[in-house]
Amino acid sequence: NFLSLLIKLCLIIQCGPPPRRPLAYAEQHESDEEKQFRRVFQQLAGDDMEVSPTELMNILNKIISKRGDLKTDGFSIESCRSMVAVMDVSSTGKLGFHEFKHLWNNIKKWQAMYKSYDTDGSGVIGADELPNAFRAAGFPLNDQLFEMIIRRYSDESGNMDFDNYIGCLVRLDAMCRAFKTLDKDNNGTIKVNVQEWLQLTMYS
Repeated sequence: NFLSLLIKLCLIIQCGPPPRRPLAYAEQHESDEEKQFRRVFQQLAGDDMEVSPTELMNILNKIISKRGDLKTDGFSIESCRSMVAVMDVSSTGKLGFHEFKHLWNNIKKWQAMYKSYDTDGSGVIGADELPNAFRAAGFPLNDQLFEMIIRRYSDESGNMDFDNYIGCLVRLDAMCRAFKTLDKDNNGTIKVNVQEWLQLTMYS
């Protein structure tokens, strides 16, 4: 059933996204674990081997419906459209195998961090816990950025629930990867034109 497919994905997922390769090459050179993941992915994604925003919403909400320890209002279709948009490097409007695998691996990792930094067991991460939670996820942000994030993704008390936490980290991850792509000299600065800037920021 659907839940057993999700459990299989959790068991066989490997750390780090594999490089994107042509499908024929990828299928011939995959490890046994990758082939198993691809088979399970196809059952979730269907014949087109891509996950739409609606399919992503259904997958994520089925996961969190089994987790009473994660406080959330559920992943909305708008949130999932945004996540697909920033993860969709192939510009198909859906997530292919490698794009979904990268997202799934991150969600699994970030879910563990979310639980770790929910020190009072409330199901949410408080404003005082957020800096360490984001730092552990690889995003040591300054105070100004944290204030912006709390205003955008937290409730009036400064608490962040699970779907907002994941949605925020997906955007941060995508923006950082886009920045590194443009930082040709690896010196921490980039020069962009208006079109590149709009492309970077329109989904943030």
